Amino acid sequence: MLHLDETIAAIASAPGGAAEGIVRLSGPDVLRCVEQVFQPQGMDWRRLAAITWPTAVAGAIRLDDVHGLLPAELYLWPAGRSYTGGPVAELHTIGSPPLLEAVVRQCCRAGARLAEPGEFTLRAFLAGRIDLTQAEAVLGVIDSTDADDLDVALAQLAGGLAKPLDRRRDALLDLLGHLEAGVDFADEDLPLITPDELQGQLAAAIETAEALAQQILCRHRSGEATHVVLTGWPNVSKSSLFNALVRRAGALVSHEPGTTRDYLTAEIDMDGVRVQLIDTAGVETDVAGSDADVRRQAQEAAARETRHTRVRVFCLDATRPMTDAERSELTGPMSGERLVVLTKVDAAGPGERPPGAIATSSVTGEGIELLRRRIGEAVLASGTSGGAVAATAARCHESLGAAVDSLRRASRIVESRAGEELVAVEIRLALDELGQVAGRVYTDDVLDRIFTRFCIGK
Repeated sequence: MLHLDETIAAIASAPGGAAEGIVRLSGPDVLRCVEQVFQPQGMDWRRLAAITWPTAVAGAIRLDDVHGLLPAELYLWPAGRSYTGGPVAELHTIGSPPLLEAVVRQCCRAGARLAEPGEFTLRAFLAGRIDLTQAEAVLGVIDSTDADDLDVALAQLAGGLAKPLDRRRDALLDLLGHLEAGVDFADEDLPLITPDELQGQLAAAIETAEALAQQILCRHRSGEATHVVLTGWPNVSKSSLFNALVRRAGALVSHEPGTTRDYLTAEIDMDGVRVQLIDTAGVETDVAGSDADVRRQAQEAAARETRHTRVRVFCLDATRPMTDAERSELTGPMSGERLVVLTKVDAAGPGERPPGAIATSSVTGEGIELLRRRIGEAVLASGTSGGAVAATAARCHESLGAAVDSLRRASRIVESRAGEELVAVEIRLALDELGQVAGRVYTDDVLDRIFTRFCIGK
């Protein structure tokens, strides 16, 4: 349990040496801690204690572990003017990791404690400085691996999701207040909202929620579906699994190794996520025979598709033990998300079952729907999703879908004239779901899942 009334400190700059490094502090005793560490130049502490605006002061840091003074600058933000909402200080000095660690130790001796991962951003969220989508965007900025990821995270941090969501929640709250006032004070001479006006506001709310849902589920700005590759050794029933997932006979199925000469693709919906499913040729380490050139080209095409995908479905035959090469594949390093699938479980023999593997049968249908859901979740967790970072997309797509469903039910109730009380119930349900997206409604478990993924100092 984190105590928000404590003063925290941590290194806030990137790991490794640099010309400049930062130690950040936040909490009610920031000034008292910094006063014991920092010696200002040309300003006394009484003036600093009275500041009401962000201030930068040149000076030096006193360290018990270092002889002499360490040149530094102090940046101070008073309560209400800072990122966390409380008093914040940053000590900018030489970016030597041992020196920065010594500064943190000195701050802790002065009364601070070491910050937990994500605690600065958690305080900003709890103080109402940012909402949960913006907190997740901070993590998205930290974890960005390319320019597209960074652009998406920065847009979300600037309110790309929060602003339209807040506007729509405010409009729905006003609408709910109007409806409930009409129900509670039916005998009073209050202006009534007409069915047409009610339908118009519900339609606008549905449009906004659907747009947000589409924004976080669309994998690329270009509208392309995310590539998901089925991979594994020959004759592990990848093509049968492909057909079962696609729900049509789109792949040629054979018991002869090497049947899939090229790769087959199909665009499908995986639990609300657009996916380009790809069935590749089975992995072969020794390609020989009269058709060796064709099979070698198929291997190269499969390797190319696997290399560029963020989600791989690695198939294992449940009717036989794993090979050494398959074990090596499971334990080796990889980028992106990987799902391990057991095929042919309807005819299972001496096969091994790695922990977490999804048992499937293309014959009986066992595990196919579970695999579809897991693929959708893996896609959302594999990177940025259009206008939302992955963490937000994975957390919010169900809430946005539920909000849209409630608003559509409210619209149908208005059409049937079943009563404004029922319309109000559905609007309240939609508001609860939208509140979960923004973080107006949350649990400690949700916050733990989000903020423990941060690094210390953020």
